[in-house]
Amino acid sequence: MALVTAGFLVLDCAEPEKLAEFYKGLLEGEETHTTANRVEIRGADGTRLALRRDVNATPPSWPRPENSLQAHLDFQVADLDAAERRIVGLGGRPLETREPTGPHEERGYADPAGHSFTIRLGPSAAPKQG
Repeated sequence: MALVTAGFLVLDCAEPEKLAEFYKGLLEGEETHTTANRVEIRGADGTRLALRRDVNATPPSWPRPENSLQAHLDFQVADLDAAERRIVGLGGRPLETREPTGPHEERGYADPAGHSFTIRLGPSAAPKQG
């Protein structure tokens, strides 16, 4: 039997119930456990997040250097524009970041509580032609 039975990325925020709504919408997920100070969700793809109440939580200022990046989420998507429409519709906001280098296009956002995350194009699932 495994020692660790589940793993979560935990984000501190002032209002976990409200932030859970954002991530449930983004991940097409559901609440799996709720207490007075924590909401756990599981996305349709199995991603597990927990939102923990911390009334003194202050979000990092990434990508600005005065408060370095502490952690961020990274989501693989098939359509950057469709993902952006959903993020903004749920209350997230784009972050101004420099153009990424490399083979995958990325975009940076902040959730309604200010936590940063990126979306990036995943590898194509279509069969290779040729």
